[in-house]
Amino acid sequence: MTAPPRPDAEAGRPGVGRARLAHIAAWSLELPEEEAERACAGIVEKTFARGACICPKHTVLESWTGVVSGLVKVGAVSKDGRSVTFTGVPAGGWFGEGSVLKNEPRRYDIVALRNTRMAFMDRATFMWLVEHSVAFNRFLVRQLNERLSHFMALLEYDRMLDATPRLARCIASLFNPVLYPGSGDHLEITQEELGLLSGITRQVANQSLKALHKDGVVRLEYGGVTVVDLERLRNYGA
Repeated sequence: MTAPPRPDAEAGRPGVGRARLAHIAAWSLELPEEEAERACAGIVEKTFARGACICPKHTVLESWTGVVSGLVKVGAVSKDGRSVTFTGVPAGGWFGEGSVLKNEPRRYDIVALRNTRMAFMDRATFMWLVEHSVAFNRFLVRQLNERLSHFMALLEYDRMLDATPRLARCIASLFNPVLYPGSGDHLEITQEELGLLSGITRQVANQSLKALHKDGVVRLEYGGVTVVDLERLRNYGA
């Protein structure tokens, strides 16, 4: 099943401007002007409402995807209704390069946890950059290497840690400076969203957040979380 995204009516026409590209894609800052212009022409944006399935599992989404604003969940649901969350992707994150490189269906659902704006780079543009851009390939190597490390860590703490350390590592993962550049130290996220990303209930997430706040690694604020000590958060419970 193939379902390429259509240009957003809000965008007016395919493509984004150079300044817009720099704002939504930190990786573009490394590109020479000609390559950046090629990237601009191949990107469209689209807005999704909270709860929308941006890309169902087993769909060939012929675009590389980036989160412009909002938050998405990458996960899957089994035939008997059991769900698993692989990761969350906040604003600034680009993902799915493996599926685009292999031109295969995505092995997960992409779901908007809140109103979210996405960027889609068509496969032809992505592959042109792969074949012609040294800077883009350097970025991809860093991205894929960091993603491998990220998912190995996720697997470890999902199987070995209790709720509070697991939540701590989940929060820390959303502040990965390679995968999600420019995130700063504050993330607008609800307890419900953190629970969904960590595989725990909202009530347990609330208790765990209070414990992390008391321990001085995060600061709870209205509508979000501020990281006080990222290194401790990454290793919480070790």
